[in-house]
Amino acid sequence: TKQAKKERLRERAAARAEGKEDAPTKRSAVVRHGVNTITTLIEKKKAQLVVIANDVDPIELVMFLPALCRKMGVPYCIVKNKSRLGRVCRRKTTSCCAITQVESNDRSSLTKLVESVKTNYNERGEEIRRHWGGGSLGSKSAAKVAKVEKIKAKEMAKKA
Repeated sequence: TKQAKKERLRERAAARAEGKEDAPTKRSAVVRHGVNTITTLIEKKKAQLVVIANDVDPIELVMFLPALCRKMGVPYCIVKNKSRLGRVCRRKTTSCCAITQVESNDRSSLTKLVESVKTNYNERGEEIRRHWGGGSLGSKSAAKVAKVEKIKAKEMAKKA
């Protein structure tokens, strides 16, 4: 928060005034959010995990993020609602967010999460792209496929 940053900087200035050497204070672990911020974090490979909302409108705002994450080797996942994602970073809604650093006691749970995300999203990228669209046929196409199947079944019955 702004107050915490102000307090941190005041302590640092007081230490400098006393003649101690200036050591920058450690930044607290925060969740970064917003498409532009996330894009730069991915490009610099500073994001450890990227979370993307599925109901972003227009969807083109976040359409490139999975491809960018795969290219840069950053684990990403897609979650159900942008308002849920907004609750994580204390906003009403957000299109995507990224975890850059965590405290040492939470590192093991993050690595478990990253591993499951990698297997479900990053490593299945080619398979997901192949089955894009759900695979449901229209009525004419379904009738055509059924007709072909019926003919094949008749031929198999004749051979047997």
